[in-house]
Amino acid sequence: MTIRRRPRPQRRRQITALLLSGAVLYLVAVTAASPTARGALEALGQRGDLAMHLLRCQLGDLRSELPLPAPVALAIAQSPALLAGQEAVLELRRAGEPEDSAEPGQPDEPAEPAVPEPEEPAPQEETPLSFADNGVAAKTLAPASADGYLVTGDVYINNRSDNSLDASIFDGSFAAALSEEEGPQVLIVHTHASEAYTMPPGEEYVPSGECRTTDCAYNVVRVGDELARTLEDAGLTVLHDTTLHDYPEYSGAYNRSLETVEAYLEEYPTISFVLDVHRDAIAGTDGSMYKVVSSAEGVNTAQMSWVVGTDGGGLEHPQWRENLKLAVAVQQHLAEKYPTLMRPITVRNSRYNQHTTTGSLLIEMGAAGNSLDEALFSARLLGKALAEVLLER
Repeated sequence: MTIRRRPRPQRRRQITALLLSGAVLYLVAVTAASPTARGALEALGQRGDLAMHLLRCQLGDLRSELPLPAPVALAIAQSPALLAGQEAVLELRRAGEPEDSAEPGQPDEPAEPAVPEPEEPAPQEETPLSFADNGVAAKTLAPASADGYLVTGDVYINNRSDNSLDASIFDGSFAAALSEEEGPQVLIVHTHASEAYTMPPGEEYVPSGECRTTDCAYNVVRVGDELARTLEDAGLTVLHDTTLHDYPEYSGAYNRSLETVEAYLEEYPTISFVLDVHRDAIAGTDGSMYKVVSSAEGVNTAQMSWVVGTDGGGLEHPQWRENLKLAVAVQQHLAEKYPTLMRPITVRNSRYNQHTTTGSLLIEMGAAGNSLDEALFSARLLGKALAEVLLER
C-alpha cells in the first residue's frame, strides 16, 4: 500500500518562499517602469491572465477590508508603483469582481430563463389580381386633346346640355355634406337594375334581355353591393335599394326610381348623397361591342363615367352645378392615382332625378362588354375615393 505523505512545515515554507520570490521578481519586472499603481495594473493586464492570477495569489482576498497579510505586503513593497498606490490596487481589483446581488445568508435567486422574442412573420406576397378573359376586345377611351371639352385640372367635361359652363366654379368645393346627425348618409339605387355584363365562358347567367338579367348576382345590383360595402368599410352609413325599376317594363323606369328616392329621403332626412348605378352600352362603328378598360393595380378595370343632369330639358333643377362640382372633385381625386380610370364627365339636358339632393349623381360602371369582375373592382376604387373626398371635408 502506498502512503501519501504530507509535506513537512519546513518543506511547505520553502515552497511558499520559492513561489513568492518568483512572483515578486515577475511583478517587479513588469511594473518597474510604471510610475503609478493604475499603470502598473494595466501593465500586468497586458501580460495576460497569468499575471493577474499571480497578483491575486499574492494579495489574497482583495474584497476584504482587513489589512493585507505579510506575504502580500512584502510583494507590494518590491514595486515602488504598487507600494505608492496600495489603495488604488484594492479599488481597481474590487471593481473587477462581480457584484454579489444576493443578501447575506440568502441563496442566489435562480436566473429566469430567457424568453425568446417572437419572430416576425415573414411578409406574405399578395396574390396578383387576375380576371378571367370574357373574349371581348378592350379599349381605353381618353381624350387626345382638350378640343371640345371644358378642362379643369385633370378632369375633362363634355357639355352636351344647353347650359353654359365656366371652369372658374371648380375650386374643389361642393354644397352637399355628410349629416352630423345619426342615420343613413348615402343611398344607392338602380334605375336600370337589370343591366348586366358579358361573362367569361362557364359563368353565364339567365338573361332577361340583351346583356340584361334579373339575377342580382350578375347585374348592376351586384356592383352596387360592392360600392356599398366599400363605403361602409370607410365609415359611412349606406342604404342600398335593389328594386328592379326597369323590369318587367323598361319605359317609365326613372319615374319609378324617383318615387323610391323620395320615399327614402322622407324617411331618412340624413341622406345627402344619392348614387344611381348603371352600366353603359358602347359599340364600334361596325356595331361590334367592346369593353372600356383602364389599367389599375395591374389589371384591366372597367372605366367609369359620371352623367350629370341639368334643367336644360325644362324640368326644375336649379342647383345642378353643385352636383357637377361634386363629380369633378371625386374625379380629380381619382385621376391623381388612376389617370384614365374615369372617362370625361357628360353633362346633359335630362334631369335624371338629380334634383332631389345636391349630392345626387349617375355613374356608368363600365359597359356591356366589360366583365362583372372588372366592374366590381372599379366599384371598390370609386368607393374609396368617394369616401375620402366626403370625409376630408
